[in-house]
Amino acid sequence: MRLEFLDRLPLSIPSLILILAGVLILARIFIRRAHAIPPHWRASIVETLDASIVAALLSLLIITFVVQAFYIPSGSMEPTLQISDRILVSKLSYRIGMLDRGDVIVFHYPLNPGKDFVKRVVGLAAETVELRDGVVLINNTPIKELYPTALASSDRSCTSNYGPQKIPADHLFVLGDNRCNSEDSRFFGFVPRENVVGKAMFIYWPPPRLGLVR
Repeated sequence: MRLEFLDRLPLSIPSLILILAGVLILARIFIRRAHAIPPHWRASIVETLDASIVAALLSLLIITFVVQAFYIPSGSMEPTLQISDRILVSKLSYRIGMLDRGDVIVFHYPLNPGKDFVKRVVGLAAETVELRDGVVLINNTPIKELYPTALASSDRSCTSNYGPQKIPADHLFVLGDNRCNSEDSRFFGFVPRENVVGKAMFIYWPPPRLGLVR
């Protein structure tokens, strides 16, 4: 599932925020020197611009280091994530904690790092991963997937076999929960650990879907 977070914009969100902050700073300089404007008006406008500049810079820090919102445009993570869900992704999770099997992560697509995908971590570095008639095996042992998938246990015809393949160091093997309709590591390969943006934590929209990502 590709995340189309304002993909149509020619610049990244942090770049746009920086440009906005720059414009606000220039406006502040202009207003302070615009003596044709009554002093009390100038003071009020400058105060508003100062607050806007601080808000823009705080937003930049939050998006860069703490949390970012993403929109889900397709169904490759159903039933966990639905089309049009909006999620919050923690960028701090893996700076202060470990990445685990079963985590839902956002990462830069290995074949085009300018795009972001969301998938579930199934295999970790140095493990041998295999899919056999839809069953995931790690080091030749079937794993218990304690999260929902859209693939009924009685219908594995749409899931191709894969591997066995050993996952390189500092790489991950990821799958979509909707195994019958997901472009994932079976097709584009392993995900470098450095490509991970963060952990999908919370669905905040639409209201009926409000809750943690599990």
